[in-house]
Amino acid sequence: MSFNSIQFLLFFPIVAIFYFAIPHKVRLVWLLIASYFFYMCWNPKYVLLIATSTIITYVGGLLMGKAKEIKDEKQSIKISKLLLFLSIFSNLGILFMFKYYNFFSTILKELFSYFHISINMPLFDHLLPIGISFYTFQALSYVIDVYRNDVKVERNLVKYALFVSFFPQLIAGPIQKSKNYLHQIDEKHHFDYDRVKNGLLLMLWGYFQKVIIADRLGQFVNTVFDNPAKYKGFEVIIAVVFYAFQIYCDFSSLSDIAVGAAEVMGFKLSKNFERPYFSKSIKEFWTRWHMSLTYWFMDYLYFPLGGSRCSKLRTYFNVMVVFVVSGLWHGAALTFVIWGALHGIYHITGNLLKPIKKNFIKTLKIKTNVFSYKLIQVLITFALVDFAWIFFRANSFKDAITLIRNMTYFNPWVFTDGSIYKLGLDPLNFLVALLGICAILAVNLLQRTRNLRSELCRKNMEFRWFVYLTFVVGILMLGIYGDQYAPQNFIYTQF
Repeated sequence: MSFNSIQFLLFFPIVAIFYFAIPHKVRLVWLLIASYFFYMCWNPKYVLLIATSTIITYVGGLLMGKAKEIKDEKQSIKISKLLLFLSIFSNLGILFMFKYYNFFSTILKELFSYFHISINMPLFDHLLPIGISFYTFQALSYVIDVYRNDVKVERNLVKYALFVSFFPQLIAGPIQKSKNYLHQIDEKHHFDYDRVKNGLLLMLWGYFQKVIIADRLGQFVNTVFDNPAKYKGFEVIIAVVFYAFQIYCDFSSLSDIAVGAAEVMGFKLSKNFERPYFSKSIKEFWTRWHMSLTYWFMDYLYFPLGGSRCSKLRTYFNVMVVFVVSGLWHGAALTFVIWGALHGIYHITGNLLKPIKKNFIKTLKIKTNVFSYKLIQVLITFALVDFAWIFFRANSFKDAITLIRNMTYFNPWVFTDGSIYKLGLDPLNFLVALLGICAILAVNLLQRTRNLRSELCRKNMEFRWFVYLTFVVGILMLGIYGDQYAPQNFIYTQF
């Protein structure tokens, strides 16, 4: 059941209406049933995996709570560490089998083949369970937080199971940390017209980004990336730029719909995006892009490795580990590893060049607090991010190299001979795609200093409803739909 399906547009209002209509004491059970039903609509048998992950971390938390009561401090710490290890190992073991086993078994076979050794490793022939990377990380945050004494042990299994499986953020986040979110499940949420209106507005904006912009850009992007040897020069460059905005609009829309749906029912999910393409450095980009994952890796991987509280060499090693693991988290393929490694290299190079950059600015007396300087920073950062997206989107490493090589071809005539309009978008749809990108950039720019949702809600009723209906009609008329109006999958549901 995708967020952009007719089924969800029927499912969500029913869940929300019943949530406010029934007594508070049974609301958690209702939401848990709804969340498991939502997940089962993707593939019923995989509900056993999320239930298993939930039970392992729930029991792990209970046992850690018991271990902390042991008077012998050394014994208590030793048992707690063992329980934490078992909880992490078992959950990551499940994730490894379904997502990474075939990838690493193939690498091992190729490695042994270089030494003329043949090994037989059977394939694990199962579909990747949707959302497994997201709910696994969310569950792990709980046992780690319990171990660190950041949260109390949760003894209510229904409450904890809902924390892991809450349907708005189940399939693609934002990933919630237990210390920031678990307490919200205890709160009594009453129907609030303004809050519901704000949540629905955010959902509407999400649908606008998805069906009008992301899916339209995707038609052009898919044409080029699925046939990399066939296209050159500006055809590839435009496809790469379009993909940057496609993946942003696609994932941002998914997060907005999730956050908006949760807000309708009184839950506050963490923010996932903050105008990422206006970042002036790679480091800043990762404080604005997929923020819930960034902060998860910072809290549970980067800082435990030592963070920046060690030698420079070790700090750079920690950075590379985090980015490579982030690449692997997104997908079991060499292209994702390279994508993550590139961002790690960007980050480290930026730090190494800081002294040189400062001296250069000082020597040439360059003004840094002016629009032109900041614009150059933004454009350079976007170019670096966009180049890395090639590996993220390419179907293989070979395809990525082909695209990069073909980008160097100079063919400005594609804009005049009409060939640019034969790549999935006719002139009208190409124009709508460009206007959509401009709309996203304009809204992002305005959000820097203004809360657009709050401002809209303060307008008179006639103006508000004109805006609502304009968006709804625009989505219905300009939206891109699949065969027989089937919803297009969100990119991040595959991770």
